[in-house]
Amino acid sequence: MYAMWKLQLASCSSLWMLMLMLMLSSAAADSKARSCSEVRQAYNLKGFSRVSVPHQEISGEHLRICPRGHTCCTSEMEDRLHQQSKVEFETLVEQSSQSMRTTFVSRHKKFDEFFLELLDNSEKSLNRMFTQTYGKLYMQNSEVFQDLFTELKRYYTGGNVNLEEMLNDFWSRLLERMFQLLNSQYHFTDEYLECVSKYADQLKPFGDVPRKLKAQVTRAFIAARTFVQGLMVGREVASRVAKVNVAPACVKALTKMLYCPYCRNMPGLKPCHNYCHNVMRGCLANQADLDPEWNFFIDAMLLVADRLEGPFNIEAVIEPIDIKISDAIMTMQDNSMQVSARVFQGCGQPKPAGMGRSARGISDVFNTRFRPYTPEERPTTAAGTSLERLRVVWRTMQHNVSDIKVKLKQSKRFWSNLPDEICSTGKLTEPDDEQCWNSHTKGRYFPEVVKEGLTNQINNPEVDVDITRPDTLIRQQIMALRVMTNKLKNAYNGNDIYFQDSSDEGSSSGSGSGCSDGCTTEIVFIGTEAPVIAADRSNERAAAAAAGKPLSCGPSLLLVVLSLTLPLAVMQTQWR
Repeated sequence: MYAMWKLQLASCSSLWMLMLMLMLSSAAADSKARSCSEVRQAYNLKGFSRVSVPHQEISGEHLRICPRGHTCCTSEMEDRLHQQSKVEFETLVEQSSQSMRTTFVSRHKKFDEFFLELLDNSEKSLNRMFTQTYGKLYMQNSEVFQDLFTELKRYYTGGNVNLEEMLNDFWSRLLERMFQLLNSQYHFTDEYLECVSKYADQLKPFGDVPRKLKAQVTRAFIAARTFVQGLMVGREVASRVAKVNVAPACVKALTKMLYCPYCRNMPGLKPCHNYCHNVMRGCLANQADLDPEWNFFIDAMLLVADRLEGPFNIEAVIEPIDIKISDAIMTMQDNSMQVSARVFQGCGQPKPAGMGRSARGISDVFNTRFRPYTPEERPTTAAGTSLERLRVVWRTMQHNVSDIKVKLKQSKRFWSNLPDEICSTGKLTEPDDEQCWNSHTKGRYFPEVVKEGLTNQINNPEVDVDITRPDTLIRQQIMALRVMTNKLKNAYNGNDIYFQDSSDEGSSSGSGSGCSDGCTTEIVFIGTEAPVIAADRSNERAAAAAAGKPLSCGPSLLLVVLSLTLPLAVMQTQWR
């Protein structure tokens, strides 16, 4: 009995001792609960009230994202940090792409304004020179030349213009006017003049000027419109892709990476480098899928930029369009007798004009040649720019072409490298692999870094990415780039193609510089935002443009357009 009582007493003593030890252990743990003062300060610097932050660590069973255990985060704090993660990520992507996007915006504006200024000066130069040399006779027929420049501007600004047909029409109209003036003693009906035009290819009344000018102008304007349009497309695609669509799984991973250290009372701890890479590659998986098409687009832009630089220098096309047209007119004058005889033979003898005009002949209408100007008389452009001044402008433009080529090369692989840019050491991540946040605590991050792209995210340990649902906006921009790249490649070869629908994945609806009824010159962006490029802005601003079109393998666009603008280097005979 005594032995049993002694055993029972020993058992009770052991139980009380165990209870006492547990109580002491609990009291010691409570006394060691860490202060959340650093978290309160860091949380307040983010713009939130520190009232929400507990003074000491609390139990973390309520947390939904961050590791549970002792924590400095309440449920309210975790929710706010979750929202803050999304905002900061969007800002990071915007900031990382800002320089590249600014390049496309500024260069698009600069090239567009330059091309339009050259074209505008060209028209003014021709008008002034022809007014001085031909006087009233030119002014009575000036609409032929005005229409030429109107159509050139309309083409450049996005209009549905067939350049070759338009230039053919210009020479046909000029032939009709010239033929009537050179044979003013006769009366010609519209039907007769149509017959005259039919003989243009056989007789070549203007010599080889129309053929050469057509080759230069079409290639130059294809180049101008495509290059500037390419800059616009690059600008729009980059702007849209930079406004990233953040999936819920991404926001959760971002919160865990950026702000769970707050909840673990380590607000100054940065994420491990590889950990950041996995999170960013998961969040930017769709952007990385844009990269292959983006690189093709950049390569095509660089090809077109090469055409803008040369190989033809300014001396090779120094004569402006007014000089070329004047040369054609002089050729027509030289061959007027033979041309008229052949036309009369093929179209029939025209009727005399009447008593008042029957005695007037070629010598009464075109009885003098262009006279050469002295250097002091040489005309200048509307802005008072001399030939040397325009050469300086051209050299500046060549520098700009070289500059944009450097910028374009730098933008290659931009989207696949974006996670690297954001996770750069020291900027967002901790360089010490042992002293960084590894998603649970301070220490090394062991998982491998996944490859970029949507399909590779199936193995991403940090972001739960649905690889079966590609981002619709990104797919639309891939299509837009594909269409523009195809146009640029054709432009490099001197071809101008039109696209009716970007859903054709870059297939053309026609080739050449023409376009059938109903087709459009625009790049179609499928999405909720407004289209990038208007199909025809000629009514909006006849002398301004924002959508460039393809470049050619012939004379550089700038050289030819510049040739349209340069003041007269050689003066011609006077047309009376």
